[in-house]
Amino acid sequence: PAPVVKSLLIERKLRPFLLVHPSAHMDYEGLDIGDPNCVVLGDAGEYFSFENMNKAFRVLTSKPKEDMSFFTLGFGRYYRHNGELVLDVAPFAKALEFATGIQPEIIGKPSPIFFQTAVMDMQLEPHECVMIGDDIISDVGGAQNIGLRGVQVRTGKFTKDWENHPQVTPDGFVDNLSEA
Repeated sequence: PAPVVKSLLIERKLRPFLLVHPSAHMDYEGLDIGDPNCVVLGDAGEYFSFENMNKAFRVLTSKPKEDMSFFTLGFGRYYRHNGELVLDVAPFAKALEFATGIQPEIIGKPSPIFFQTAVMDMQLEPHECVMIGDDIISDVGGAQNIGLRGVQVRTGKFTKDWENHPQVTPDGFVDNLSEA
């Protein structure tokens, strides 16, 4: 999603406050980040601090809502890191949305633009593709929403409850990627 966001920032002449992991800053090289007029929220890990969230909040409230842009590089609720579940970007995006009233533009999963871009880059049609993922909403549901088949892998953050998920019914289940 970073290249897509970078293109949007250039196209819209925006100067981002980047709340992403420092290792991702290279994805935004060449952009003017002085006097930010938008926020880009990504996988920041421990950099989702009170101080950084307040910086993002202040940028988002520095101008009228209609003049402000807010992007997220995905909308996952949580993921597994070092064997433990940790918060992903969506809870932080929701906190900023609640505080500012500005809804983020989701560029990564489960956004249709994320999956459509991948399908176009491969020069395929959605019905020719399969998404295999460990997140029933962001991976499987997001893919199915644009016509891809979605297969749930029982690894990563998978939980047994997802075999009877109330909103998303995978096209199949596999125990690992090699089984897919």
